[in-house]
Amino acid sequence: MDFLERNLELREKQRLEGHTDRVWSLAWNPAAGVSGIPAMLASCSGDKTVRIWQQDPSGSWDCLAVLEDTHTRTVRSCAWSPSGKLLATASFDATTAVWEHVGGDFECVATLEGHENEVKSVSWNASGSLLATCSRDKTVWIWEVQPGNEFECVSVLQGHTQDVKMVQWHPFLDVLVSVSYDNSVKIWAEDGDSDDWHCVQTLNEASSGHTSTVWAVSFSSNGDRMVTCSDDLTLKIWDASSNPSETSDNNCGSWRLLCTISGYHDRTIFSVNWSREGVIASGAADDAIRLFVESKENSVDVPSYKLLFKKDKAHDMDVNSVQWNPKEPQVLASASDDGTIKIWELVEVPR
Repeated sequence: MDFLERNLELREKQRLEGHTDRVWSLAWNPAAGVSGIPAMLASCSGDKTVRIWQQDPSGSWDCLAVLEDTHTRTVRSCAWSPSGKLLATASFDATTAVWEHVGGDFECVATLEGHENEVKSVSWNASGSLLATCSRDKTVWIWEVQPGNEFECVSVLQGHTQDVKMVQWHPFLDVLVSVSYDNSVKIWAEDGDSDDWHCVQTLNEASSGHTSTVWAVSFSSNGDRMVTCSDDLTLKIWDASSNPSETSDNNCGSWRLLCTISGYHDRTIFSVNWSREGVIASGAADDAIRLFVESKENSVDVPSYKLLFKKDKAHDMDVNSVQWNPKEPQVLASASDDGTIKIWELVEVPR
């Protein structure tokens, strides 16, 4: 489907209120929204809580649960396991909590300790067997899920020289990407022989990378491209598909810069997310959301990405997180310093 030929707009469907401080991060439950299970979204905030939102049959969203009294400081990041049964939450209190969804309740079943200070991000691998966390202490930890909701740290990855802002697993390979205040993107993989994790590639200024803090990363659905966003006001698209032989050898390929998208935000870009249908959403400190898609016009040359839609004043303050619904790829959720979450839908409007 060629998005650029259609007249599309991002329409606000609902505003979710309840958090009493800025909302940092959002996560759609990957097991919800299909076969009669209502769609579910988690949000986390500077108010030290996590809120679980559920869509009712009429389509409107309600707060199903508030997870509180566990974290003692800001909850910065949240992520559902692939099964949708576990929710991991990362906090400035230096811990990561794991919550189990049993019946209608959420129970804290594990607290992961080890980082020296603020945990900034948490991510599950595709099989749900590994959890990655990263921190202001410059490290990335990989935890193995054991029976009975036990978690064992199997590797501490050192290589970043500053605060690590986000970790994200490849959509189907056990390859981890981390982005940092040191302006770099690092790709980590397990050494097949020693079972130890190591950095297989660093994308920095020398590799045409970002010139300031990298805030977020997101993969295309087929895993051969990723997009990063930065304090340097750009989005960068990276590609690993040109090296299929290398990918088959070490399962991580060799990433190279495909193109840079610039000139669309005039303040720090905090969040980027790639939809299953190929639409990239970005959210920034200019209170705006931008949508981009690959342009097929000059596919003979270098691929280019074009602006599909721009939503100024998407929120009253910084947009911290944009997340496409994996089950309904035209539905986008956004979170802001203004304390609200908004649900948007990409709809066609008559010309």
